[in-house]
Amino acid sequence: MPALHRKLITILSICVIVLFIMPSPQAAKPDYHYQLNQRYPVTLATQPQARAIQVQTFIDEGTPWHLKKGEYLTQLFSRAGLSTNTLYAVLHSGEAAKALNTIKVGDTFWLTIEHGELQQLRYAINSRDTLTVARNAKGHFESRIDTLKTTTRENFVQGKIANGSFLWLSAQNVGMSDKQIMEMALIFGWDIDFALDLRPGDSFKLLYEDVLNEQTGEIIDTGRILMAQFVNQGQTFTAILNSDGNYYSPKGEAMKKAFLRAPLDFRRVSSNFNPRRLHPVTGKVRAHRGTDYVAPVGTPIMAAGNGTVIASSYNKFNGNYVFIRHNATYITKYLHLTKRFVKKGERVKQGQKIGTLGGTGRVTGPHLHYEFLVNGVHKNPRTVKLPDARSLTGEAKRKFLARAKVIEASFAKLNKQAPKQGILVELDWE
Repeated sequence: MPALHRKLITILSICVIVLFIMPSPQAAKPDYHYQLNQRYPVTLATQPQARAIQVQTFIDEGTPWHLKKGEYLTQLFSRAGLSTNTLYAVLHSGEAAKALNTIKVGDTFWLTIEHGELQQLRYAINSRDTLTVARNAKGHFESRIDTLKTTTRENFVQGKIANGSFLWLSAQNVGMSDKQIMEMALIFGWDIDFALDLRPGDSFKLLYEDVLNEQTGEIIDTGRILMAQFVNQGQTFTAILNSDGNYYSPKGEAMKKAFLRAPLDFRRVSSNFNPRRLHPVTGKVRAHRGTDYVAPVGTPIMAAGNGTVIASSYNKFNGNYVFIRHNATYITKYLHLTKRFVKKGERVKQGQKIGTLGGTGRVTGPHLHYEFLVNGVHKNPRTVKLPDARSLTGEAKRKFLARAKVIEASFAKLNKQAPKQGILVELDWE
């Protein structure tokens, strides 16, 4: 190649290199002075020739973090790269932050993290309330609870206990939520032992409220049960919600009794009341003066009624046991517990957790052995007549009966529209 050509190529290459490395006037004098932990706008290119100012920030905008089994917020924050000091500040950000005291496995926390620092935490307390903890202008955390505006609408569901089925499955098959099933069991829990008394052909009907998002009309939850009807072994039980939050029969008689029919959530029963039962360990005839409830180990055991703990101890036969005197007439006994949560002399209330189901003592497997004594005599807790709680009288009864008529009219109307087969009723509300 001629020497002149080589010189021209060299000069041209030098010019190109100088153009690439020389800063532009904009780059030499930036418009922004960036500081740590501050939000800044990112200017996007509007034309192919325009140069975007880009900032490297490592922003995590509202990423969901799930609480794992065995974890506390400390471990979750650690996984998210946040310090215990940050957690302390969040927990002490105000009264609303106390909602974090009731978190459970599987709960989701939406974290907004910038430059490795938490800017905002959001936690759905329930379907309507959301906790927000966010930094204010001074960089301190503040907490609040935002409540979704809702409205309610009446709806209706009915179902039947099929052969080989049980309440939980039968109710789920017609679209009832777990919360509704438990509420129905609690309403009738003073009259029906759902672990023992159900039979194929038993049926139930509910008039209840749907909770709707006021803006969108979307169903976000199931609300109160307004009226419930349960047919068990040919006997019909009806309960109507009063303005005091309690349930009564259509005549104003209290559904709530002095004792629960069963001291735990319904499951299945391995052995009924039987004074001539063969003992499962010794093989000898020994009266079985109670009821054995088989359920998962750790199932909460509840006090059947208000009373005083007269024994809370352990021996090789009963395992961990609790005895409760309710008055001069009634005593209940709870045997083979894994744990005991009450002490001798302690006052307890109906439904209070007194222990957990287990397999301690002389047993063939985990279960609760439950006994019910009246004047020192063992009675079958399934069939013994239980003393009623107070029923309505006077003005309170008059107001309830007027309210009951309205609710019963709605129940009858929707029951008439409901199909004969047990399914959730979808009604045209326009």
